[in-house]
Amino acid sequence: MKPVLVLLVSTAWTLTGAQYYYQGLMDYLENRLLAIEDRMQLWHDQTHRYHTELLDFKKLTAESMDGLKQEHGMLLKDLEGAAVRVGRVEREMDFVESQTSPRACVNKADKVVEQGAWALEESRGEEEEEDDWEELHSQVSDCVEIISNIRSVKILKRVGSPKGMWVRDPRSSKLYVFNGTVGDIIYEFDSVREFSRSPGVTNSRRISLPSEWTGTGSTVYNGYLYYINQEAETDVQVVKFDLLSDSVTDSAMLPLESHATVYNLNPETVADLTADDEGLWLLYASSDSEPNISLAKMDPATLDIEQIWDTRCPRENAEAAFVVCGTVYVVYNTRLASRSRVQCVFDVNDIVISEEAPLLYFPRRYGAHASLKYNPEEKQLYGWDDGYQIIYRLTMKRKLLV
Repeated sequence: MKPVLVLLVSTAWTLTGAQYYYQGLMDYLENRLLAIEDRMQLWHDQTHRYHTELLDFKKLTAESMDGLKQEHGMLLKDLEGAAVRVGRVEREMDFVESQTSPRACVNKADKVVEQGAWALEESRGEEEEEDDWEELHSQVSDCVEIISNIRSVKILKRVGSPKGMWVRDPRSSKLYVFNGTVGDIIYEFDSVREFSRSPGVTNSRRISLPSEWTGTGSTVYNGYLYYINQEAETDVQVVKFDLLSDSVTDSAMLPLESHATVYNLNPETVADLTADDEGLWLLYASSDSEPNISLAKMDPATLDIEQIWDTRCPRENAEAAFVVCGTVYVVYNTRLASRSRVQCVFDVNDIVISEEAPLLYFPRRYGAHASLKYNPEEKQLYGWDDGYQIIYRLTMKRKLLV
């Protein structure tokens, strides 16, 4: 009996110990679950608080955005009103300038050099010399038109550098773009429309020149490109380039004592070639000490200089110039770009008088003109203003023949 009793007692103690063990384990697990529930409740409370704060922030942001939209609308209306007022002021300024501004300076022809058929013998008397000069008037230029005003302005697009030039051959529809103030590459387009539709210059014919063009003084006339070539420590020359055969046909040195710039506000241009109804012209400064712009009539076939004038138009504050019917129009501006204006007019025939000299103000756009090229067939100016290509359509009138 004793062994059996001992076994029963031992079994009872074992069962009691296991019961205590499992009870402790259950108590531990229950405590852990309660702790997890407390933490989940804390997370729930924090999430609810964050959600409430987010809704409040969203409401505040929406109110601020509504206020900003209202202020933006009011500011836009104010800007539109200001633009209308500025436009009205500019129109009033144009009217006042046309009514009360002093007339543009008109300089009479001053013969500096006469070559070939125009040479006059020094032994002739003053009266005979004047008679010969009157005869010269009819031979230098037969065109009798002068600019009356700028009829319209068209901003075509914006391509390339702030400075450059574009020009259309008056004898064809081809257009040529010179990007920058120096290079040996030009871009040819079949028409202005093709250029306006082109994304940049990717769709153009790329023409490589044998030497670099310098400044914005190039021009195209009757299928030929005439450009200024200026290299370090060498003379400045005009190069004639056949655009059909892609070859140089002629070149000529310019009568320059130094590399003086023709326009004070565009120092990259030492000389400016331009074409009109009468042919090819050259605008330049003979030396650094010369305060005025000089004009030369060139033979487009041989590049010979036929005649030279001192225009008496200052280089100071000049930004560009062009020739129409033998009359030079010099465009001036300020260091801080303002409204470009024609303020000096020079007629090689001495026909334009001060009463009819145009005082032209260009519409204020972006900056200042890097170049202005006249097309005699279209009666238009092709301007380059801070990278924008602009077309100015001109209204012409007859000169007062005296």
